[in-house]
Amino acid sequence: MDEYFRKELDRAGYGGMDIKRTPMGTQITVSVEKPGMIIGKDGRRIKRLTDDINRRQELDNPQIDVQPIAVPDLSAPLMANRLAKLIERGWHFRRAGRSTLQRIMDKGALGCEIIMSGKLKGPRGRMEKMVDGYIKHCGAVAEEIVDHGYAIAKVKSGVIGVRVRIVKPDAKVPDALRMVAVNKEEKEKIEDKEGKGKEEGE
Repeated sequence: MDEYFRKELDRAGYGGMDIKRTPMGTQITVSVEKPGMIIGKDGRRIKRLTDDINRRQELDNPQIDVQPIAVPDLSAPLMANRLAKLIERGWHFRRAGRSTLQRIMDKGALGCEIIMSGKLKGPRGRMEKMVDGYIKHCGAVAEEIVDHGYAIAKVKSGVIGVRVRIVKPDAKVPDALRMVAVNKEEKEKIEDKEGKGKEEGE
């Protein structure tokens, strides 16, 4: 289903989906950059997509809910698709990867990892990794704070897989240091306590 939406909603800036089963049926939440392109005139396109999904997947009363992506440059699925398109348009994979990485970090991401694999240069397959900032790869923390995106770029030499991982600005990183502002009165109290502690130690 994800592959279907990626193809059908490419021009709308597809950024991933989520499925939840409810007593009323199957709720499909689709995140896109341009919601108006999906809904269409009088909701005709969204109805066509719903009917098509129901025919393909045979879901129980599927309902598609379209949600706009607040910050497109911080959506891993969307940025993976954009990177794949740059490669398909002839950009050198390193230039495309660095440009995408910089764009994501400029939006305030705490960390980003981009992995491109396939026939990047020459007949043999290889992998290129680019990382900036904080990235968690495993465990419950990684599942909670890391947004994942995957796309495929089709080029003359074959296919190139693109993976993007993003830790968003508001992610709660467990081992991060937090700076707290202290006013003048609190600072004096801390200094008094430290001074008394030194006197008692002597």
